[in-house]
Amino acid sequence: MKKTKYLLLPLAFVLLQSCAANLSYSGSPFKKSYESITSDELKTHLYIVASDEMEGRDTGSEGQKKAGRYLIEQYQKMGVSHPKSMSSYYQVIPKEALNGRRGNLPESENILAFIEGTEKPEEVIVISAHYDHVGMSKGEIYNGADDDGSGTVALLEIAEAFQKAKKSGKGPKRSILFLHVTGEEHGLLGSKYYADHPVFPLANTVVDLNIDMIGRCDPGNCGKDYVYVIGSEMLSTELKKINEAANKETVNLELNYKYDDPNDKDRLYYRSDHYNFAKNGIPVAFYFDGIHEDYHKPTDTPDKIDYVALKKRTQLVFATAWELANRKDRIVVDKK
Repeated sequence: MKKTKYLLLPLAFVLLQSCAANLSYSGSPFKKSYESITSDELKTHLYIVASDEMEGRDTGSEGQKKAGRYLIEQYQKMGVSHPKSMSSYYQVIPKEALNGRRGNLPESENILAFIEGTEKPEEVIVISAHYDHVGMSKGEIYNGADDDGSGTVALLEIAEAFQKAKKSGKGPKRSILFLHVTGEEHGLLGSKYYADHPVFPLANTVVDLNIDMIGRCDPGNCGKDYVYVIGSEMLSTELKKINEAANKETVNLELNYKYDDPNDKDRLYYRSDHYNFAKNGIPVAFYFDGIHEDYHKPTDTPDKIDYVALKKRTQLVFATAWELANRKDRIVVDKK
C-alpha cells in the first residue's frame, strides 16, 4: 500500500436466496475450490515472491520483472491464460506514464490473467493486487511480504480455485480478470493506467475486489479473526451485503469497517488500487489487515506472515467473487 502524508442475526432463507449465488456455497464445486486455497500453497508462493532474490520488487526493476515472470509461470501451470485481445499477459506501461512521487520510473508492466465467463462473458469481475514494492535502500532489501506479497499470492490461489471449478464444468458465469498492477507504491500508477486504457470497457466492469496487505495484524487486532473491509458500500449497498453473506457462510471473520469513516485521518479509501476503479463509478471492496510495525520496513518478511489468517482472508475474497460472478443479476450502483 502506498504511503501518504495523511496519516448479526442468522441469515434467513430469503436473504440467502436474494444474496447468494445460484450455485450454493455448500455445493461440491464451490466447496472443492474453496478448500483448494491452503496456507501451505500461499506460503510456498510468498517465500518466492517476497524473497531476497526479487530485491524488493521496485517498479520497473529487474526484481519486479522476475516476480512477474514467476506469476505468469503459475498461471500457465494452472491453465489460466491472458485476455484474448492481448498477445501476452503483459500490459506494458511506458515510462512516460510512470512519473511517480519518488521521481521518474522505467517502463513497467501490469500482468493480466483471465477466465472467461460461461453465460455473461462480457461482464467482468476484477480481482486486483499490486506486485511492486519499494525495492532496496542502503543495501537493505524491503521484501514487502505483506505489502503486497500477500495480496499477490492470494490472487494466484483464487485463480486456481476458479480454474478448478471451470475444469469440473462449473466455471464462473461472469468473467474474472486477475489484475496484478505495478506502480502502486509510487502513486497507484499501474491501476491508473489500466483505468485509462482498460482491456475491457469500464462500463462492463462489475466490481473491483482489491487485496492489499492481508497477512498480518495491527496492534489493536492481534489475536482476532478479522479483516478490514473498506469502501464496500460507498457505491453499491448490495456489495457490502454480499460480502457479509459470503463471510457468514464461510470463514466468519470479524469485518471491521473502521476506515469507512469519512473522517478517517489515514484516508485509506484513497490509498490503494481500488480507488482508480471507484472514481470511475465501479463498486469496490478493499481487503486490508491494518498498519503494523513492519509496514514499509525491511522487516516485512515472509516469516512474519500469519498464514492461517492469510488463507481465511483469501477464502473470503474468493467466496465474495464467486457470488458476484454467479448471481443472476449484476450488482447495482445506487450511491455516488
